[in-house]
Amino acid sequence: MTLAAAGCAALAVWLSVPPRPAPVAVRSRPRVVVAAVVALALVTALLHGRVLVLALVVGTAALGASALLARRRRRREAERFGDHALEACELLAAELQAGQPPGVALGRVSEEFAAFGAVARAHQLGSDVPAAWRSLASTPGGGDLRLVAGAWQVAARSGSGLADAVSGVAASLRAVRATRRVVASELASARATARLMAALPVLALLMGSGIGGNPWAFLFGTPLGLGCLGLGLAFGLAGIWWIEAIADGITKDTA
Repeated sequence: MTLAAAGCAALAVWLSVPPRPAPVAVRSRPRVVVAAVVALALVTALLHGRVLVLALVVGTAALGASALLARRRRRREAERFGDHALEACELLAAELQAGQPPGVALGRVSEEFAAFGAVARAHQLGSDVPAAWRSLASTPGGGDLRLVAGAWQVAARSGSGLADAVSGVAASLRAVRATRRVVASELASARATARLMAALPVLALLMGSGIGGNPWAFLFGTPLGLGCLGLGLAFGLAGIWWIEAIADGITKDTA
């Protein structure tokens, strides 16, 4: 323990010293990576083998769960931006149909949705407005905005009515969005089933403890139990990830 404390103290002092500026041609690895390696070595030296395996299993499960949560958060953010894109297109079409100039209509949209301010600024500066629409379409969930960019470009080149073109695009996006909502509602049951199947082993462990058994001691106290725990967590996370990947693929196919 004394050796480990001394090693941690030396590591803290080394991290507190500012590094010397390195030449541009030669970039050293970040200190954080070296610190993580040293810390892992210290933990490995301190912990008992069984405790170390348990820590690795729990840590890996935590990383997998955080990755799934991050994927779910990104999907929700993309869906939210897609809803905003549809509302912005409908607002833009309504402003143009009311006789507002394109610059005023874009300014009104940017007031309601700050993410569309780049398009309004591109119009004010006389820049390429369709390119600004396409750049905004690269945002997750905003792929439908490429249709708006195309309609804007066709109207600018042909001189046809921009209001009718944008209104047609908005109506098309409304229909596509309704289809995606139906698909998402159908996929929600599959996602819920996958999460329920992943939670069933925990329920089985609780039931085993309730009838007088001690499954926790087997899982956490024996090498075979640790192996079963690791494999179970790995299969559960892999199953949820697989279902999410299939659902995301179906959602992309309906785009």
